[in-house]
Amino acid sequence: MAEISFRAVTKVYGDGTEAVTSLSLDIGDGEFVVLVGPSGCGKSTLLRMLAGLEAITAGEILVDGEVVNQVHPRDRDVAMVFQNYALYPHMTVFANIAFPLRQARVPSAEITKRVTEVAETLELSEHLKRRPAALSGGQRQRVAIGRAIVRQPKAFLLDEPLSNLDAKLRVQMRGELAQLHATLGVTTVFVTHDQTEAMTLGERVAVLNDGELRQVGTPQELYHRPADLFVAGFIGSPSMNLLKAQVRSGEAPGGPALDFGAAGAVAVPEAAVELCASAPRGADLVAGIRPESLLLRDPEVSSKDLPRARVCFTELVEPETYVHLAGDFSGVDPGDPDAPPRDTLVARVRSDRAFRPGQEVALEIGGTGLHLFDIDSGRTIR
Repeated sequence: MAEISFRAVTKVYGDGTEAVTSLSLDIGDGEFVVLVGPSGCGKSTLLRMLAGLEAITAGEILVDGEVVNQVHPRDRDVAMVFQNYALYPHMTVFANIAFPLRQARVPSAEITKRVTEVAETLELSEHLKRRPAALSGGQRQRVAIGRAIVRQPKAFLLDEPLSNLDAKLRVQMRGELAQLHATLGVTTVFVTHDQTEAMTLGERVAVLNDGELRQVGTPQELYHRPADLFVAGFIGSPSMNLLKAQVRSGEAPGGPALDFGAAGAVAVPEAAVELCASAPRGADLVAGIRPESLLLRDPEVSSKDLPRARVCFTELVEPETYVHLAGDFSGVDPGDPDAPPRDTLVARVRSDRAFRPGQEVALEIGGTGLHLFDIDSGRTIR
């Protein structure tokens, strides 16, 4: 196992494209860290620099305290699993897994012992004589992982290893990877653009955008305490509702309110009163509301002052329903070029609640899912 450190690492390609900008990150011994972000954010480039497949432009990469900038890839003692498996089609499963050991001139008896142990761990024992073409996608991915494990490296580097699998297999493989890490305890760096994979696998998650590290923390920290608008909009499914608003006093009994302009104002939940007290009164800011904290009320029995919205369509994702709403709100772009349009709101409700397109609802905010952001810098207001 190994500690890994990136110290002000920068990567600039020959055409002037800056893929990674002065990025610093420490990964602990035996830790499972996920690098996540939209396409082109620099996460795979970072992984390839760690593996030695890309030269860094500036900064240092350390493995177990040793600077490896000039160390050949085969001498870094890290094992990489690629998105496309990179198996040898003419070799059996046994030969594919054993390949790095044969290259290292490990004795045959030791090779057989280690390949057999890895195959048992990955439930590949009965497939050792088969070739990759005779395997399913999930089995091929396990062979690729087995080839990495058998080397007994200091660290595993996984570059979107589940992206070629169907949805059911991805869920299965996520569970297998988590169990495998718990068993082996090897330092693991996992790259993905899928935030669901990131949030379910990572002990810590590092969010990247445009080559910069925006936030690193546990999945819970990223979800409940996003550092800025980008992280708030990227983490969470459905993503956070981001709306222009102002904090006003005296417009709700007992506390402050959020004024959404033409849509009206709504009282903030008790859990957010202290947060709103730290925000500038009457100044434009961005209110972030998690879908589960956007409460839908019957307009006929609710206060006439509550903001109204109209149901556009619903998505049934048992045991919940995602209700997409339109209203007189001003949405905010979180800075993610892959983000969906922000012209609607999304509420997450129980699946036993029925809504129809065109239905009017009144909106309240509840729970702890309210966040405020500076409209200019995008940073979270604490």
